[in-house]
Amino acid sequence: MTEEELKQRTKAFALRVFKFVLTLEQNKATNVISYQILKSASSVAANYRSVCRGKSDDDFLNKLKITDEEADETLFWLEFINELGLKCNRTELMLLIKEANELVSIFSASIRTIKSKNPKS
Repeated sequence: MTEEELKQRTKAFALRVFKFVLTLEQNKATNVISYQILKSASSVAANYRSVCRGKSDDDFLNKLKITDEEADETLFWLEFINELGLKCNRTELMLLIKEANELVSIFSASIRTIKSKNPKS
């Protein structure tokens, strides 16, 4: 997958999460969850764009770690929604969980590869 394709994929993921959150019933509990997941999902896309503009290898790796953390946080909130049993489009929720897992895997693998090439990182 190219850098540009992954930029588009992370942006599409954030958009899908935003659209999904808009379908959740609004109350105090879901408002907290919605706020957190909207921040983390949009951060995945925004931070990956930043990764692509890394000024050095260390900067690139640092930004990639942040992107990985945000993807993992988004995965947490999606799993949390699932475990709470909130009324929602279950099919979309499961697809979002799958995509979040894949993004975490991609970013984590990239971090491991970079670290194996430069053990000082």
